[in-house]
Amino acid sequence: MTPVRELMRERVDLEWRTLRDALGRAVPYAHGRLLDVGCGDKPWESVFAGVVEEHVGLDVAGARGSRADVVYDGSEIPFGDGAFDTVLSNQVLEHVPDPRALWAEMVRVLRPGGRLIVTVPFSFRLHAEPDDYWRFTPHALRQLCDESGLRVEVLEPRGGLWLVIGHKLATFLAFDAGRLRVQAQAAGSTTYEPPPAEGPRWWALPVVVPALLVVAAMARWLDRMDPRRGDTLGYLLVAAK
Repeated sequence: MTPVRELMRERVDLEWRTLRDALGRAVPYAHGRLLDVGCGDKPWESVFAGVVEEHVGLDVAGARGSRADVVYDGSEIPFGDGAFDTVLSNQVLEHVPDPRALWAEMVRVLRPGGRLIVTVPFSFRLHAEPDDYWRFTPHALRQLCDESGLRVEVLEPRGGLWLVIGHKLATFLAFDAGRLRVQAQAAGSTTYEPPPAEGPRWWALPVVVPALLVVAAMARWLDRMDPRRGDTLGYLLVAAK
């Protein structure tokens, strides 16, 4: 990624920032062998590299941009019981027709004493359609843990109301007003989407780009000054078996 694209993503992609910060907070809970379920292009491998011994990517056949080490059929994870010390599921459960079945499989391959690290969206746009089925509340996540005998260690929102508003405004400016989907994919923000057919509206960028920067900066500032966690982009869960 070029420095300019990296800087723009850092400044305006509020969803990515909350995921980066959340998974950074989850790093101390990871150890041993890590299974990355629905790994895609393994965007978080470097984040956990210093604390795990092995990072095994798992994905379904044909997943867009996948760097999976192991391909599976989308139902049964092809490892024995208790094979991993850490299981990571990052923005995956919403894309699974039966999330309880996948959850049970992730718990099955987790060793006693191991940690399940999960992020899920809440107030986030439809994406990777038509395979976008669910949104999860913190109560649903806690219920899944209770049913599986997991102990919740971390359950926290990824930002609040102002980040939700800022993200939706920034998404409109970038994708509808500026048609910057090609640039977003190149920066790694929408690699799960099909390649866009339309290029940027170059004539709109002198207005769109400054507006993006202002909206994102204001959303981050307001989120710090006036945290409102009743609405959020999503949740981070860390649970122990």
